[in-house]
Amino acid sequence: MELLQLIWQGIAGVFTGPEAFSLFGLAISWAIVLVVAGFLTGIFVGATPGLAGPMAMAIALPILISVFPSNEAYLLPALAFLIGIMKGATVGGAVPAILFNTPGTPDAVMTTLDGYPMAQKGQAGKALRVAHISSASGDTFSDVFLILTAPFLAILIERWLDLPEKAALILLSLSFIAVLVGKSVWKGLLAGLLGMLFTQVGSGQDLAQERFTFGLPELSSGLPVGVVILGVLILGEVFIALEKEIRHGAALGEKQQQQSQIGDQRLTRSLLRRIFPSIGLSALIGTAIGALPGVGSTLAATLGHSAAQNRKPLPDEVPYGEGNPNGIAATEAANSAVSGANLIPVLSLGIPGNAAAVFLILAFESFGGINPGPSVF
Repeated sequence: MELLQLIWQGIAGVFTGPEAFSLFGLAISWAIVLVVAGFLTGIFVGATPGLAGPMAMAIALPILISVFPSNEAYLLPALAFLIGIMKGATVGGAVPAILFNTPGTPDAVMTTLDGYPMAQKGQAGKALRVAHISSASGDTFSDVFLILTAPFLAILIERWLDLPEKAALILLSLSFIAVLVGKSVWKGLLAGLLGMLFTQVGSGQDLAQERFTFGLPELSSGLPVGVVILGVLILGEVFIALEKEIRHGAALGEKQQQQSQIGDQRLTRSLLRRIFPSIGLSALIGTAIGALPGVGSTLAATLGHSAAQNRKPLPDEVPYGEGNPNGIAATEAANSAVSGANLIPVLSLGIPGNAAAVFLILAFESFGGINPGPSVF
């Protein structure tokens, strides 16, 4: 019963936070306004090839800090906007993947395999509806899992793990970086070590002793974490966008062909029964992948699509890669399930699961002065 009371208090906190405006005498909180605005912004960003959720979050966080006072009362509205962008970008990435065979986000690559063939057959509306209901289902499942497990996991970690074990968890997260950051393990390991080197700039426990400041008093307090992360991620996204524009600039224009709609575009009960097993299985896969530090939604989408392919096909089922709705459902449920589960290592360990989670940690620190980790609970 205590857990249910805490969950209800959390839900009530969303509606009773700082008031944005009043509608028919009913107070509308900033958290409600900003989560809707963030979600719509995320859909637009995700549906635009070359943009990504982390880029929009990187731009939004400094604006939020300048608009709202940096105090705990405005932590929830700031998190609402950032999480809205993160979830909306995942949903929006399926739109160009289905309509133009160009994934709006990396985790929508697998959606193109069956989404674009359905659009070519005149079933773009049905494909988009399958993608959206699958995304909503996978995300809801992982959010419920987050609410039910993160507090207990954090309490267990705080109670049973001491500094050596927590240091081992940090080394584990660095190992994830080394393995998953790219094709070369050594490049990933070097990137992690460079990040640790940058954290050594400034004064140690002995304030009279400075490290790597090169005589500059501005570096005596170290490199500002927010500035470094925002700069690295924004510049990285800019370079990636430039590379895509140079290599594939004309590709999207060539694929923008008007597709006529053929047949019933609604989600019928029979279609929902067909795709529900794929949604359920991929939601489990995405949640499990998202709970691991450093593992992204692209891997979850790939595993979800592969798991759907390995299921026994129905007698009249369209082959995968030729417009099978289960391929879309499996991919979108898996990559959306990651977005909720990715907050489990953030809240319970203080380790970001992906780039988007970094900005949530910065929001915690900027508005509430809170260091995410076991001590939060």
